[in-house]
Amino acid sequence: MDESFDREKVVDCMFDPVTSLILAELEHGQKSCSSLAQEASISDSEVLERLSYLIKHEFIFKNSENGECLISANSEKLTSFLEDNENFDDAINGLEKLDTYLN
Repeated sequence: MDESFDREKVVDCMFDPVTSLILAELEHGQKSCSSLAQEASISDSEVLERLSYLIKHEFIFKNSENGECLISANSEKLTSFLEDNENFDDAINGLEKLDTYLN
């Protein structure tokens, strides 16, 4: 796996509540930016902003078709990233930090 990305930043992106909702929608296949925006109650530009780091490092693909922005998940890379034990530990630590903050 290409290690040119910040692992912690990827975890932070993936576990952000709004971004995780968007990623969950992408589990069902490619979606338009506008439908993702509507589902998350944010603007199209905010969808792209929230996914920008994941797009930059090819965890998420952004394409255009007939002038419409389409987003899809790189399932292989996301799965590989999540299955890496170190990343899983980072995710657990991130969730523990969030839990501490909320309590």
